[in-house]
Amino acid sequence: MGSQTERVSAPRSWADWQPSAPYTIGLEEEVMLLEPADWSLAQRSDDVLPQLPPGLAEHVSAETHQGALELSTDPHQTVPEAIEQIAGLRAWLAAELAAQGLAVATAGTHPFALWSETRVSPASRYQVILRTMADLARREPTFALHVHIGVEDPERAIRLLNQLRAHLPLLLALSANSPFWQGRATGLASTRTPVFGAFPRTGLPRRFSGYDDWVSTVDALLRCGAFPEPTFLWWDVRPQPALGTVEVRVMDAQTDVAATAALCALVQAVARLEIEEGHAPERLVAAEELLAENRFLAARDGIEADLLDLAAELRRPARSQLRALLDAARPHADDLGCRAELETVARLALEPPFLRQLDAVERRGGRLPGLMAELAAAFAPGD
Repeated sequence: MGSQTERVSAPRSWADWQPSAPYTIGLEEEVMLLEPADWSLAQRSDDVLPQLPPGLAEHVSAETHQGALELSTDPHQTVPEAIEQIAGLRAWLAAELAAQGLAVATAGTHPFALWSETRVSPASRYQVILRTMADLARREPTFALHVHIGVEDPERAIRLLNQLRAHLPLLLALSANSPFWQGRATGLASTRTPVFGAFPRTGLPRRFSGYDDWVSTVDALLRCGAFPEPTFLWWDVRPQPALGTVEVRVMDAQTDVAATAALCALVQAVARLEIEEGHAPERLVAAEELLAENRFLAARDGIEADLLDLAAELRRPARSQLRALLDAARPHADDLGCRAELETVARLALEPPFLRQLDAVERRGGRLPGLMAELAAAFAPGD
């Protein structure tokens, strides 16, 4: 009995919330290593990482697959500051890889990679994934944009997580940037979503009654040995106690920095809208099945989707729902200093990334390597 009591009362240091300045923003972009000769994935991350200069290396890390890397920024007060850093990191990485005979690009998926050519990173974290996920870890890599929003206390973080669930389908729809997989058009705007969804612990998290509810849930899974630490929860949005952030993970990686800036401004402004005003109605936040259906529609049709509108009890164009959200978010974008970036969201909705990919392939007579050349050119223009 004594040992059981000790286990129950043991400190959960992983759950200690490290306060962040409210609404600070940090970005993570997953990017592709490429062979310029044929634009295939270069399974070279373990070769590349040791050769990067220290100033760049501290912002670049391995991913599950050796054809992928992750770029990460510092925390910033404003979206323009974060975008300036990610643009600089993109340019620096592109130049370093060019010197190694490689190229770099990003989108939600590589359009013609095959699982049989994919290698899992040798890093210990990813070997755990390989051991516990079997062939799921050998699938083709996917590439996401993650946006961290600083939150000063854990109860606000859980409240923000709950409220953001209502907006995840719209964020996915706007960001959809992966219409190709294994050499073919899939008919999906975000193929990344169902491919990554083959992993466990992905998708929409449930609502939590408070931080203790979240900690108890995760702690039970850790104590039972489900996974080694909380970042093995790959939900569309999750708390990050060690960083003091709520991390939005639902979005496809964006080919160009301007699209990344638009999405980051929307996430930051909506986060402030929800914390300050509780904008999403409780009835919508509680509508688990409706949110799940809208998430599927967003992955299938992108911003062209007609999403279910609970209040009107009908389907309404995602662009119409986006306009209403932008109207509510603009005053918060003004206060956060990201109004200019938020105004570019409308252009992103009119020129969706997944349609740009489809158009590029059509222009090139169906040649997917030609698409990859365009994606690489857009990654860091002028470098």
